[in-house]
Amino acid sequence: MSTHKPLRAGLIGLGSMGRNHARVLHGLEGVELVAVADPVAARGSAPAGVPLVRSVAELAAAGIDYAVVACPTALHEEVALDLAERGIHALIEKPLAPSVRSAETIGRAFEKRGLVAAVGHIERFNPALRELRTRLELGELGEVLQVVTRRQGPFPARIADVGVVYDLATHDIDLTTWLTNSRYESVSSHTVARSGRPHEDMVGFIGRLSCGAITSHLVNWLSPLKERVTIVTGEHGCFVADTLTADLWFHANGSQPTEWEGLRQFRGVSEGDVTRYAVVKREPLLVEHETFRDAVLGEEADIVTLKQATDTVAVAEAVLAAAADGTSVGLDPRRPLTPL
Repeated sequence: MSTHKPLRAGLIGLGSMGRNHARVLHGLEGVELVAVADPVAARGSAPAGVPLVRSVAELAAAGIDYAVVACPTALHEEVALDLAERGIHALIEKPLAPSVRSAETIGRAFEKRGLVAAVGHIERFNPALRELRTRLELGELGEVLQVVTRRQGPFPARIADVGVVYDLATHDIDLTTWLTNSRYESVSSHTVARSGRPHEDMVGFIGRLSCGAITSHLVNWLSPLKERVTIVTGEHGCFVADTLTADLWFHANGSQPTEWEGLRQFRGVSEGDVTRYAVVKREPLLVEHETFRDAVLGEEADIVTLKQATDTVAVAEAVLAAAADGTSVGLDPRRPLTPL
């Protein structure tokens, strides 16, 4: 990073994710966390020495260059539009908004004012997935045939305003389009609500991507097993990424013929070598913040743009619509594929 006067950053929201943002911002090179805004947080809950204020107006009055928005999704549009009107750059937690209409409204506001804005789809900064994407771009897998994800675990008490599709499945939607540089063309899904809340807590959905690959995603808050797995299968084998541990394996198609007749009849490919890669494991949230900081400074930085995040919201809407109608829902082909 070039030598610059430290950027002045503010944080909106001190919930579970907000506290993580506060921790990273408080120690981020080239950035000074000058204040945190939360209307209900307890005094003393902000990092030591950082003032706690109650509104965006008070936060802006502290003189900030950019803000991190970590309040509930339902408030994103109101807060983001306020920041845009004040000329403040923003890193907004995912999902960008609770609807495509809201996401597009936010996008227009920041674009109109020429501000830097990004969305915190943190899986793009997971070491295992970054390594996987690099290897896919190098053609190591050949044609991608299928992407499978499993994201499940106990219900998090931090969530109150959205269901599992917007809170968790948006991770899988975004990482799938990012890994394959493709868009969803259609989805079909089923949801379950078993925890007594108004929102769904389990979803299973399949999709077809513009590259021709098919996808399958299992996401829930009903499992005592916490699992974060992405499997990408292609011409030459499959990659398996565990994003909880940031481990990546490659299972190669075998080159040796199977002589056992009984096995040969049931296998399209033979089993080959299994490789576990040594991946440098930096904290994804720190890398996300470094990337956004660099973007604000005008340096080249691979942020998750508002347009990309709006595409993800569109797929999430389609997943819920497909579950409600019991049909397969096509994604509007007139919405252009945003370069990734």
